[in-house]
Amino acid sequence: MRYRRFGRTGLNLSVFSLGTMRALGSPEVMQAVIEGAIAHGINHIETAAAYGASETYIGRALKALGQPPVFITTKLLPQGDGDHVQRQIAQSLERLQVSRLDGVALHGLNTPEHLAWLSTEGMAMLRQLQAQGLIGALGFSSHGSLAVILQAIASNQFDFVNLHYTYFQQRNAPAIAAAAERDMGIFIISPADKGGQLYQPSQRLQDLCAPFHPLHWSYRWLLSQPAITTLSIGPATVAELAFPLAVADQVAPLSAEEQAVGDRLQAVMQETLGRDLCQQCYACLPCPEEIHIPEVLRLHNLAVAYDMREFGKYRYGMFGRAGHWFPGQPANRCTECGDCLPRCPSGLEIPRLLRETHEQLHGTSRSRLWQNI
Repeated sequence: MRYRRFGRTGLNLSVFSLGTMRALGSPEVMQAVIEGAIAHGINHIETAAAYGASETYIGRALKALGQPPVFITTKLLPQGDGDHVQRQIAQSLERLQVSRLDGVALHGLNTPEHLAWLSTEGMAMLRQLQAQGLIGALGFSSHGSLAVILQAIASNQFDFVNLHYTYFQQRNAPAIAAAAERDMGIFIISPADKGGQLYQPSQRLQDLCAPFHPLHWSYRWLLSQPAITTLSIGPATVAELAFPLAVADQVAPLSAEEQAVGDRLQAVMQETLGRDLCQQCYACLPCPEEIHIPEVLRLHNLAVAYDMREFGKYRYGMFGRAGHWFPGQPANRCTECGDCLPRCPSGLEIPRLLRETHEQLHGTSRSRLWQNI
């Protein structure tokens, strides 16, 4: 395991962090996962009050393991007044059985309304708790637009940021650069699952990434970027730890062979899609029917070029069901009004592509793994 400075937090974190959203089978499962993670060199555990019994299970596990020296970050929703925030932090401390949190992140700073919360007494309470030593670094996670993320970073109120960013979704690259410029810690969330269900890649993607496994190659693409501190892994059982952590000591720049994979993926994308390739410029938005056209067409790009259809169905099925956590309506809401057409610099036949993507990926609608927020 390698370690990197988590920006201005000063924490020296393992390049993989243990996400605990899935290891909820039982307290014993959580303990085994944490023990295994520590044995592999992981020193950072990330959770959230919204992740069911996660905090409670972590607290029990750490106590049973003799309170090993690990950093703990939890998350709370950007809502409520000062008293509410104080209660939330007190409850997290009690469940985790610790006297101090190394990091607290606002959970899902996704909308302009969430940004407005930064000026409330709730945020002021977080600062007060930080001054009292109950909280270490303050950060935020976001599933929102690039504009919202950049505004949150520019507020200079945060020490670290948790973002989606992978080879297959590079929209947040400007946010990575902006955070690095401010010396913020950068935590990449769900790069295997939301990044493409890379633990079960299509045969097409495996062939294109050979001789590397797509999961390992994607991790290497991220770890080769010095600004990125740590990547989350979220095993449901201890058995799921070893394979992803096989590259935990590989943080050097990409080798020529690894770079060749990226070149091959890019060339195949262009060759396969031709004039139907969406360049992800986002100029087509807003859509009158609230279709997230760029995200629909990104899933189309991946399905056609790399046969990532199962991943496409997984993500497409969330449209219209996940609110601000995954905004946008299904593509069959398109009325062919034509508003987007003159805005597309590539001249894409957007209504046709939306229709084709819906037919290909519409499958069964699904919700987030955790609910009620």
